Amino acid sequence: KLWDSMKTTGFILGTGLLLFAAFRNSVTWHLQKFWGASGNFWQAQWEKVLHLLGGNQWAIFLLGTALVPSLVYWCFNGLLMVADGTGKPNFITRYRIQLGKNDPVDPAKLRQAVHTVLFNQVFISLPMMVLMLPIMKWRGKPCSEELPTFHWFLLELSIFTLVEEILFYYSHRLVHHPLLYKRIHKKHHEWTAPIGVVSLYAHPVEHLFSNMLPLLVGPIILGSHVASIMVWLCLAILTTSISHCGYHLPFLPSPEFHDFHHLKFNQCYGVLGVLDRLHGTDTLFKQTKAYERHVILLSLTPLTESIPDSPKKAK
Repeated sequence: KLWDSMKTTGFILGTGLLLFAAFRNSVTWHLQKFWGASGNFWQAQWEKVLHLLGGNQWAIFLLGTALVPSLVYWCFNGLLMVADGTGKPNFITRYRIQLGKNDPVDPAKLRQAVHTVLFNQVFISLPMMVLMLPIMKWRGKPCSEELPTFHWFLLELSIFTLVEEILFYYSHRLVHHPLLYKRIHKKHHEWTAPIGVVSLYAHPVEHLFSNMLPLLVGPIILGSHVASIMVWLCLAILTTSISHCGYHLPFLPSPEFHDFHHLKFNQCYGVLGVLDRLHGTDTLFKQTKAYERHVILLSLTPLTESIPDSPKKAK
């Protein structure tokens, strides 16, 4: 099994690097031209931030890795919580995936989720970022005046994504083991119909090893700049919030994959779905209407209307 996992990891990393190399000289060439035109602007803004914070590396690092990602999390999920708690506005709630669930959400249950998330952010995530700065300084210059190049950032983003997929998939399957599920992961699965704020609703041990470490290992390996880490963490937070939000909204990534995991528990463990396909942990999902709806919605018609569930057979 260890050898199979190593082969799988090698296959995914190799494929990702080959794809990056293939696109590097085409799409990224045009994007680099745009970056070159605006690069001076972003560099100037970064230098203003450094000057404002007096070059204090602790302030710079914690601003980028803790404060900004937290603000992104609460701004996005704050809007969703209004819809979850009131059933309004209709332009959000009409895209609910599990019809009739959280309509509206139980206020006591929502408060418990918010308290748990705040605990995880303050007492788990923040100390991890404090410990991470000395590691990043050992690996490179995380708060340097010069921003990374556009091509390097794209390469970083690709590697971050692959590392997260591998570490999250296997750590997620591990906490589904009967010995760990009841003690640790069951807390997260109290929500069979998830909402956005539940993305960080987890036992502290799970939050440490399954939520945070898969995100941080990639930047540590590459010795990344704090600006790269900040953008990566914000993208990851938005992605997991969308995956848990319970609404299949137009023009956003499909949350059907992870929503199905909360509904069935033993399917769809990963983020991208690559390892689920290789390990066959998406076979049941692919037999459902949720799989047909697992696309980016490019119209304003909810997919529960255009691709409705099959009528239940009479007993």
